[in-house]
Amino acid sequence: MAESIRTIPTGFETFGHSWTNPTAREWRFHIFLLFLTVATTTLSGVMLVMPQIGSDPPLRRPLDYVLYVPVAYVTSVIEFFSYTFTHPQLLVQGMMFSMSLLTILLCHEMGHYLASRHYKVDATLPYFIPAPPLFLAGTFGAFIKIKSPIPTRRALFDIGLAGPFAGFVAAIPIAVLGILTTAAPVPGPSDYGIYFNDPLLFRLLARVAGVTLDPNSPPNVYLMAAWIGLLVTSLNLMPVGQLDGGHGTFAVFGPRAHKIIGRVAFVVMAALSILGFWWHGSPSGFLYTVLLAVMLRVRHPEPPLMEALGGKRTLIGILALVVFALCFLPFPITIR
Repeated sequence: MAESIRTIPTGFETFGHSWTNPTAREWRFHIFLLFLTVATTTLSGVMLVMPQIGSDPPLRRPLDYVLYVPVAYVTSVIEFFSYTFTHPQLLVQGMMFSMSLLTILLCHEMGHYLASRHYKVDATLPYFIPAPPLFLAGTFGAFIKIKSPIPTRRALFDIGLAGPFAGFVAAIPIAVLGILTTAAPVPGPSDYGIYFNDPLLFRLLARVAGVTLDPNSPPNVYLMAAWIGLLVTSLNLMPVGQLDGGHGTFAVFGPRAHKIIGRVAFVVMAALSILGFWWHGSPSGFLYTVLLAVMLRVRHPEPPLMEALGGKRTLIGILALVVFALCFLPFPITIR
């Protein structure tokens, strides 16, 4: 995810910072969050592969409408745990989803973390954010907090893009496994009203493997974990604010172009969100638009040493655009 960075006071000349090793208490807290997120993402994986159960609560009185969401949620959780208790084999699939998704997120954050260590920039261990049971993918993602200034333009570039590249590389074998284990489409109309559209990487890998991806195929935990991982990667590569792509854009083009490119990306995403709702019945694009609007309000600090990036990093910047194109979905979800 995006990492908040600080500026260096004028006159700061020493680029090396003392690295603060995590304390035992910090280790325990990070491990606790990780295990909690393993639990919530496992439950989401189980929900992904289990058949549709239960029914909506009856709406007879005005109070029923007011309490519909909390009552429906509690009822769904109770029915979910009851069904899972009688079908424990579903937990294996849920665990595979959890391990696949968290591997991608962990590699993303460790990319930032190791790059920070390389430049002696102090940073925390990854924080994993669990979500309530049966909510989305079971996690709101992960992040690290950079605790000391980023000293140079090259350090900003490397730390910013190391995360998306590491997460993308981790997602490829998981996507391949998902494509190779995709079951045959279900005959007749699908029971699922939500369709997850395939990013370009999925389509290329499926063509190489000789596999046809069909929205009516049964849910695949590996493919879904890779789908979420690629979506997170593309979102972080948006050239806006202090998102990872924003760091890269700032390092390559400077502050003025960073501001202009960020605003253009916001306008494009706002237009896509309207088209996505109109053509695909999905309001998900509006969430990204709101996020980008918030990121536009966050000032991006300028490293004190804005040295030339060099040809190698220019090529890496072009490669980042290719990764973004392979991951980005203008319309991620179709609701029918």
